[in-house]
Amino acid sequence: MILYDWLQSTFGMNNEWAWLISNTVSILLFIVVLLVMIAYILLADRKIWAAVMLRRGPNVVGAFGLLQSFADLIKFVVKEAVIPAGANKVVFLLAPLITVTLALGAWAVVPVADGWVFADINVGILYIFAISSLGVYGIIMGGWASNSKYPFLGSLRSAAQMVSYEVSIGFVIITVLLWAGSLNLSEIVHQQAIHGWNVFSLLFPMFIIFFISALAETNRPPFDLPEAESELVAGYQVEYSSTPYLLFMLGEYVNIVLMCAMTTILFLGGWLPPFDVGFLNAVPGIVWFVLKVWLVFFMFAMVKTIVPRYRYDQLMRLGWKVFLPVSLVWVVLVAGYLVATGNYPVVGAS
Repeated sequence: MILYDWLQSTFGMNNEWAWLISNTVSILLFIVVLLVMIAYILLADRKIWAAVMLRRGPNVVGAFGLLQSFADLIKFVVKEAVIPAGANKVVFLLAPLITVTLALGAWAVVPVADGWVFADINVGILYIFAISSLGVYGIIMGGWASNSKYPFLGSLRSAAQMVSYEVSIGFVIITVLLWAGSLNLSEIVHQQAIHGWNVFSLLFPMFIIFFISALAETNRPPFDLPEAESELVAGYQVEYSSTPYLLFMLGEYVNIVLMCAMTTILFLGGWLPPFDVGFLNAVPGIVWFVLKVWLVFFMFAMVKTIVPRYRYDQLMRLGWKVFLPVSLVWVVLVAGYLVATGNYPVVGAS
């Protein structure tokens, strides 16, 4: 809004142009900040993995290896992009672009602080659910267009895995919206300001299911079956190199950070401080939000280091025979509790 007012006062722009330019600049600035954060999250992932194995991890490029991710970026960009002779070139190059575009597009409705959101829509949580469901198309296209067995098997695995765990994520989201009384992500956080964080309520088991399902949804270990090196080389990314491979990897990490942000908003109070105390409330909401996202990512990274990879049948069994029934029962339980106690959420009470 500051840029919007400045453009109108300084250049005398009409409302439409001032709105267009200010929003474009805001979106580009947000994407740059997000990508820099992802560069350091990638470094943290490697550092945590190394620390658990008593190694040093990346430590050459920049002080303590802080510039390693940027060196990797330059390496990928300047490499030659090799397209297999039998590949469908258009679909082959379109797949990583779709993956990263959808991953970034989901952030449009994520509130990083009170009022800090591009599109504060009433169905924000459904929008994210829909976008994350579409993300599987990029992986399927990449696997099919490569015209090779390993990528195709990897993409089929990924599609089946993402669809399986989206079901349980959907039921978890239903329990949260029953508890909060709204599909608006900002409103869900405001409800937690009144009733306390959802993770410390009847929804704690849903927090566990959501966290594990998020690992499976983003193909993180121990659910990295689509790119199991011992079986499928690198899964659906086998034939990719240079910038297309970089886009796939970027899309994957943007989705991981999105899932960390969703865990923060749905269960950990979003931008709210841990306690309603004066000096904690003085800290800007964006700081608490980023700290919580980093905390959830630390949990993601620790799971990667200490849990062995699941077999494919174990993965499917966990999704369909454990998480689906438990989350379904919990939807009924939460609804029954709200009806029995009359403790219905009052939307807009904050």
